[in-house]
Amino acid sequence: MNKRVLIFIGLLIIISLSLYFFFPASKKVEFHKIDIQKPIAEPEESYNVIEGNIKKNSSLYQSLIEKNIPSKWIELIVSKLKPYLNFKNIKGGAYSLILDIKGELQKFVFEKSPTEVLEIKRAGEEYIVNKKEIPLDKRLVKVEGEIKSSLYDAINAEGEEDILALSFAEILAWEIDFYQDLRKGDRFKLVVEKLYNGDKFIQYGSIQALEFNGNERIIRGFLFEENYYNEDGISLRRPFLRAPLRFDRISSSFSKARRHPILGGIRPHYGVDYAAPKGTPVRAVADGVVVLAGWWGGYGKTVVIRHPNGYKTYYGHLSGYGPNIRRGAKVKQKQIIGYVGSTGLATGPHLDYRISKDDKFINPLKVFFPPGVPLKKERLKDFYKKRDEMLLWLNSNVAILQ
Repeated sequence: MNKRVLIFIGLLIIISLSLYFFFPASKKVEFHKIDIQKPIAEPEESYNVIEGNIKKNSSLYQSLIEKNIPSKWIELIVSKLKPYLNFKNIKGGAYSLILDIKGELQKFVFEKSPTEVLEIKRAGEEYIVNKKEIPLDKRLVKVEGEIKSSLYDAINAEGEEDILALSFAEILAWEIDFYQDLRKGDRFKLVVEKLYNGDKFIQYGSIQALEFNGNERIIRGFLFEENYYNEDGISLRRPFLRAPLRFDRISSSFSKARRHPILGGIRPHYGVDYAAPKGTPVRAVADGVVVLAGWWGGYGKTVVIRHPNGYKTYYGHLSGYGPNIRRGAKVKQKQIIGYVGSTGLATGPHLDYRISKDDKFINPLKVFFPPGVPLKKERLKDFYKKRDEMLLWLNSNVAILQ
């Protein structure tokens, strides 16, 4: 065999062995597909949520400063909310801010009240304010109790709040003097709307019906067209209130022979003394015209109001006068005409309240005034329907009506 042929065959053998060694037949080269439809995961955006409450005697501005909110965001929040809020009247409230990872404001939420929320939200480069009303669930609830010491205590004993007692007393302000007429053992019933956010009680709505059983008489009232009427459709609202104050107690009653606490001796006392803290508002018991607003001897600062049909009312020992109260001024029933004080011959803060008819003093606790205005005949059918529904509830044993 030719020498060159042998050399060529040897080279082929060497090359074949090398390929087998370095690239064995069992080894495969794999190629992996990339799924271009599957999005590549991005890191989640991070937010900083800051929550706070406006403390007593503080402000929204001060509260945000205490939370170390940058001044530019405080100024933006205040400017955006200014058309919706009177910042001087804000008394508490919760808020929350959301800032992104760069510290940019994304959202601000302020709970103006349990039923109203203001929201500032970023929209591109702008910030938009949204006013949201929170819907509340309305339930009719029956409340009844017995007077043992005061109306407040009786209402509280049923798990209700003072404001309900005030509303109850205001409806009957023309029928009952709550300083003089209440007796231990008197009973009351009322049907009132209560508003809830879920299971949380938020506030009272209107009193739909009420009943007071005391002093040997029963008084009922039913809400109809924004006024209260008795069973016969006659308004509970009369020309004169039974008392010029909403609170406290009577310290001295009408008498023709009462020992004067300062001057001594037996002197007639033609009024009722209502003991109350200095500054307690005094209300006009009826519409009229002021004929005196000034110093009146031993009665100190006094307001006298002339009313129709020969009546006058007198309010003595005041510490000051109500807004725009001067001689000749016209006043409306329940308007504040002064404030309880101890000017003149007085041993302590109280209101000396008097009534005269044709310039003769009469007992304010026994005077009888004409009844209220009755409903028009064409409205009585609808009123009677409402009255009968409420009478069923007043006399039922059900606590929650709907």
